[in-house]
Amino acid sequence: MTRDRKKAEQRGHWAEVSALMFLRLKGYRLLAQRYKSHHGEIDLIMRRGTTTAFVEVKARTNHNDAITSVTGFQSRRIAAAASLWMAKDQIAAQGHCRFDIVAVNSYLWPKHIENAFEGMN
Repeated sequence: MTRDRKKAEQRGHWAEVSALMFLRLKGYRLLAQRYKSHHGEIDLIMRRGTTTAFVEVKARTNHNDAITSVTGFQSRRIAAAASLWMAKDQIAAQGHCRFDIVAVNSYLWPKHIENAFEGMN
């Protein structure tokens, strides 16, 4: 693994931990972290009440860059992985599900965008 790749991976892990702590402070409970399926990966799967949030975490120098960095391709892969999760989680299948983004920056509080993108565009 190259040094740049290792650094990016460490930054991504730090962003996920920051997002997780931030969402827990907001009352969310962690169901899964780095959930992998053959369709793709979901950074965090969180639940508050009957709402299940499939969360993409992005670390960038500013929040807007983080939010706009989620591509249509990524959102479709996340949605496909989420459908597999919902097939095995009855609460998610019967409750409300949404796709969120948490933008993380070294100098600001994380920014949580609920319903950031549609499931299958």
